[in-house]
Amino acid sequence: MTRRRREIGIRLALGAQRSGILGLVLRGAVSRAVLGVAIGTLAALLAARTMSSLVFGIGAADPVSFAAVAAILLCVALLATLVPALHAARVSPMVAIRSD
Repeated sequence: MTRRRREIGIRLALGAQRSGILGLVLRGAVSRAVLGVAIGTLAALLAARTMSSLVFGIGAADPVSFAAVAAILLCVALLATLVPALHAARVSPMVAIRSD
């Protein structure tokens, strides 16, 4: 967030809505999280055969388990991003532009 403070300050000075800034920060972080979950899910599916001896009571490629873990990871990523996004939306344009 501190690396983008000047950019966010300029956006706010030019009339961007605080909800737009919040959406911008959240979209960027959640899109990275979705990409990471997708890559991780593919890697886990490919490694499911070798992991089959490590899991008990479910199949190695159980879709419910994969969906639950993906949903939990995305929720955690959203919550972890929410605090910096709210902070970014409250940045004062004058303070952000002058901070260098």
